[in-house]
Amino acid sequence: MTHKVLITGGAGFLGKKLARKLLERGELDGRPIDRLVLLDMAAPADLNDPRIETLVGDIADPALLERAIDDDTQSIFHLAAVVSGAAEADFDLGMRINLDASRRLLERCRALGHVPRVIFTSSVAAFGGKLPAVIPDDFAPMPMSSYGAQKVMGELLVSDYSRKGYIDGRTLRMPTISVRPGKPNAAASSFASGMIREPLNGEAAVAPVLPETRMWLMSPRLAIENLIHGHDIDAAAIGFPRSISLPGLSVSVHDMLAALRAVAGDKAADLVRWEPDDAIRRIVESWPGEFAATRAKALGFKADANFADVIRAYLADELGR
Repeated sequence: MTHKVLITGGAGFLGKKLARKLLERGELDGRPIDRLVLLDMAAPADLNDPRIETLVGDIADPALLERAIDDDTQSIFHLAAVVSGAAEADFDLGMRINLDASRRLLERCRALGHVPRVIFTSSVAAFGGKLPAVIPDDFAPMPMSSYGAQKVMGELLVSDYSRKGYIDGRTLRMPTISVRPGKPNAAASSFASGMIREPLNGEAAVAPVLPETRMWLMSPRLAIENLIHGHDIDAAAIGFPRSISLPGLSVSVHDMLAALRAVAGDKAADLVRWEPDDAIRRIVESWPGEFAATRAKALGFKADANFADVIRAYLADELGR
């Protein structure tokens, strides 16, 4: 049987990094990758490999999903999403992409009946309200944003479709990914990359939250490693629930800036100015700052050691420095 892998959001930052790593490995769970399908609103311009197939269009389009998922599709990394700030600003768009398209993807898998492995990326935004200092594994999700609500609904669908035997699903609740290259996006957490990325490029940046705000972070390097690890774990080891809060690095925004100063010096760190933004603060401050992640650690998922090393990894991987 042909082993076909689908990455939704395949032209995005994590999608492309995941595609490169899978092509480099050449296999998933011990099975050679014959075809790698990248589905997104645009085609990635910098990925060239005969195993790649690119599909461009709206993931909420059932016809596009029928083209993307067939009987050979054994593995699906469902990364496509409208990010937090955009989902909050445009409720209909967030529901259409983050919830409706996810259900259509799962329904396509159910209709085919071949039980593919589906990795769904969720978020710390699944939690909100009155939170303990450290979120235990059995703490109930209570999102305080539309994005978080849409992700939790997706989590429940993945779990139930897995319980029914339609898919072999696993939801990975990802920490905020930092440092991302490129331009800022509409995510409320975008500053967690921008306040590092822009100063390293000699540009000014804004920190829109209070210095003591704690973030739950993961480097792109470990994000890709953990996505693949989450795919390869045997379903029996995961059991239920299928939602797993991944390990991360808990760090205050003040300490993120201190790490930038330690790694890149005063000239870079002094380019960051504090300008609290109430809309961003409302979203970010509703998120947990730390998870116990006991279950994830037992399953072999990993966390970064410190934020200075995260910055050094960005310098090496993205800037060649």
